[in-house]
Amino acid sequence: MLRTPRDQAAGLRRLFAPRGGVLVPVLAQAGLEAAELMLDALVGAYLERGLQVLVVDAGPAAKPAPELARINLAACLETLSDDVQFLEARGLPGHYLDARGNAGSLVEALRSAAPQADVILLHAPVAELARVLVGQGDCRPILLTDLQPQAMTQAYAAMKWLQQRAHCQVFGLLVAGHPRLALTRRIAEQLADCAERFLGAALPVWAALDPRAGLRAAPSAELRRLARDSLLGLEPQRVHHGALEYAPLMT
Repeated sequence: MLRTPRDQAAGLRRLFAPRGGVLVPVLAQAGLEAAELMLDALVGAYLERGLQVLVVDAGPAAKPAPELARINLAACLETLSDDVQFLEARGLPGHYLDARGNAGSLVEALRSAAPQADVILLHAPVAELARVLVGQGDCRPILLTDLQPQAMTQAYAAMKWLQQRAHCQVFGLLVAGHPRLALTRRIAEQLADCAERFLGAALPVWAALDPRAGLRAAPSAELRRLARDSLLGLEPQRVHHGALEYAPLMT
């Protein structure tokens, strides 16, 4: 986990923040080995902006949502630091389905459970993300992929699903691959091209993370922009410069 110095203005930002934490949906893909590393990188980019983050891992490799989540979601949150809370809860959106099969009420439940969170990062499979995002308004989901063809295909399919089911039009992309590798750039450019030509959607921002390098380096400019552009409805935050301490967000 990345830790930044506390911001004296954080309390005022939370007091006047619109509608609670900003929802950042992140695609969960089965078999994506670098998923935890990429989630850690995203969290680090938000922490660098002086934001508090709630990470909800509802991905296929997560532990099932606890039964208590139906009754007292706040009691299920694990506090990892002053700035990060964590909930491991595979299948959690299914606990919040309405008669139409939508799970939009989960968003308000998470905001109520973690009112101090500026960012709610929801990592879940595309079918569950779509159920949560119906009726949520403007939102910029972040797609995750690596350099394998099947992962790229799944990322495109997820983009199409979220556009058709939840009317998402703009996406971000985080690729597990060396930023200078030609294949990494080609995958990002192909996904952006397919989004525009076949879906009429946009994928204007992407970043790459070398899994072999881990999180030793500070977030790249591209990753910072990806994190910034996902924060719809939140005022730009002052970036803090200071020593960052790292411990794995997920074990």
